[in-house]
Amino acid sequence: MTAAPTVEAPGKRRAGPDGMDERTRQVAREAVRSTLVFKTLGTFGDFYSFVGKVFGQMFTRRFQFREFISQAWFITTVSFGPALLVSIPFCVVIIFQVNQLLIQIGAVDLAGAGAAVAVVREIGPIVSVLVVAGAGATAVCADLGSRKIREEIDAMVTLGIDPIERLVVPRVVASTLVGVALNGMVTVVGLVGGYFFSVVLQGATPGLYLSDLTLLVGLPDFLASEAKAAVFGLLAGLTACYLGLNAKGGPKGVGEAVNQTVVFAFMLLFAANSVISALFLQIKLGA
Repeated sequence: MTAAPTVEAPGKRRAGPDGMDERTRQVAREAVRSTLVFKTLGTFGDFYSFVGKVFGQMFTRRFQFREFISQAWFITTVSFGPALLVSIPFCVVIIFQVNQLLIQIGAVDLAGAGAAVAVVREIGPIVSVLVVAGAGATAVCADLGSRKIREEIDAMVTLGIDPIERLVVPRVVASTLVGVALNGMVTVVGLVGGYFFSVVLQGATPGLYLSDLTLLVGLPDFLASEAKAAVFGLLAGLTACYLGLNAKGGPKGVGEAVNQTVVFAFMLLFAANSVISALFLQIKLGA
């Protein structure tokens, strides 16, 4: 005899392999999405609150000058070599492409102007982005994250020492000033490398190369480039310090915080580069 087919009761929902019906799974998915949204908003809120505390104590509390010198030297040691090694090939490739276009239209003597525009306006700040976020910020995050998991930060709070005043503010200021210095160094290296590459290898006239450096680029362009580098250093320092102080889960958590520092710093710095460049061009064209 064949078994009679099972008839479900009206209104009864069919459960899946996980024991939940479709309606329950949909509610669970919505709850997860809501949790992620609120967690993300909470993280942004904590970060902005952290930034406010840093700026508040930067201008109202006693500045830790010795810690600032130590951290400026530390960030310089981990950033100078990579910046130098990245800037040379980066500048050579860009200037080579610009000079090839100038050669095709018979204007190779304008190589100096092209090199100045490329290096001062874009190459210097972009190399600063790569190095500050990839080397300097990660080193700062790893340092603070290691202190966090060793409970040094908690010990400082117990002793009545504010970690933002003692540790964060000097590192943020040091990151800002080192970013400015790196941008200046990359600019000089790029222009010198462009001179060698354009004059020696592509036949540009030395005198015209030097005289054309200020044809399209002046002091306002250089100051805007330095301002971008300062903003990059500031954002990288704030991101690294925030993620380092919030590292959890032992050495694995420190590694995750370092990885997040690279990702978030790149996102912030490239967004800032686009905004500042657009604003500067609008101001310059409107002047």
